[in-house]
Amino acid sequence: MKHRNIAAVSAILAATVACTTTEAKTLEDILKEKGVITEADYKEVTKSKAFDYKVGNGFTLTSPDEKFQLTLGGRLQTRYTFTDLEENSASKPDTSKWEAKRIKFWLKGYAFTKDLTYLYQVDFANSGSSKMLEHAYMNYRLIDEVQLLAGQTKVPFGRQWLNSSGSQQFVDRSMASDMFRPGYDVGAKLHGDIMKGLATYEFGVYGGAGQSTVRSSNDNAIAARATINPFGKMAYSEGDLDQSAKPLLSVGGNYYRNTMAATYKAASGTTPASTTLETNNITLAGTSGWLGKGLGTFTTNEKIDVNTWGVDAAFKWLGASAQAEYLIGQADGQTSNKTLRAHGFYAQAGYCIIPKTLEVAFRYSYVDPNRDKANDLITDTQGAVSYYFSKHNLKLQADVTNTHNQGTGKTDDKQYRLQAQIIF
Repeated sequence: MKHRNIAAVSAILAATVACTTTEAKTLEDILKEKGVITEADYKEVTKSKAFDYKVGNGFTLTSPDEKFQLTLGGRLQTRYTFTDLEENSASKPDTSKWEAKRIKFWLKGYAFTKDLTYLYQVDFANSGSSKMLEHAYMNYRLIDEVQLLAGQTKVPFGRQWLNSSGSQQFVDRSMASDMFRPGYDVGAKLHGDIMKGLATYEFGVYGGAGQSTVRSSNDNAIAARATINPFGKMAYSEGDLDQSAKPLLSVGGNYYRNTMAATYKAASGTTPASTTLETNNITLAGTSGWLGKGLGTFTTNEKIDVNTWGVDAAFKWLGASAQAEYLIGQADGQTSNKTLRAHGFYAQAGYCIIPKTLEVAFRYSYVDPNRDKANDLITDTQGAVSYYFSKHNLKLQADVTNTHNQGTGKTDDKQYRLQAQIIF
């Protein structure tokens, strides 16, 4: 009787898949939830196949003994951006730009045992630069509560940074997240889920030079993050496209420390004086980061101790979602004893006015890149609308941003973006 049930269910699956659109939950998942099939039937029907495909995950190959698995997937984001500058000129005109913003491919799976997983991911939009390689790591799971990851991956600092760029409510992340995130780095991380995800933790030690970069000094960076999820673990994905039947809440906190060597170059002829770092592949130290913007604070050849902190919260229920982060950064020169302090935050909320399909969202982002300097605040006020054909796997998004920048004479520049995304 059991085998007849399995055969019947298999026939239903084959017939139904051919004439239904792709959903996040497979038909076998729905049948299990409704009690049509038993747990044993479910395991038999969903038993690993030599070749399989799942939208958003990719094409999967599995060895006959199920000791090895390889999944190939990818993501494409095509974007149009029009920037309307309040004070445009011949040397600084409005811009109209088309670009393939992200062209990502990944290989992931497990080897020898399902507890030893790996991920290799590149972004061909950054082809030819050190930022082409993003993830390259292996992870070993002792138990859910104790896992060890080694290689290059995202430094665990900031909820929105850890959320994939492919699962955003807006065309891209907030200004505050971009200015405070460390980015990618090479190292080792201890992490795990406690009590089936009611709490999570991450603690990592990294090279400190950033994405695909190695430095000769013996300084390292450390990062730590923890979350509490009282109603169950919440995935790092913005918006409530699952129309959560019960409320979900996640509260997190993080810390990051690094020491970077700065070099001061005196003015020469028409070349102004400048301070540079040994690396700018730590995002917060790049030209768009709070430390990168304030490097002029340090005018000697010295090491700079960098400490950043952050707290965040996210909520989802019945198609409504909200999240916010508050971020603090401080850099201290070891020789000059000079200090650079920065802080910022963002808050955003969204609602699916057509469940799982059409969402509107609003966001406000604020950054003070130097708390000891007047008239340098930057704020973004944004509105977005997203149409989801297949959740984040196939979507069309548009957003409008008004950027108020005190540092450029209190100007208000506007940006209009339209982006299409496909994940396969």
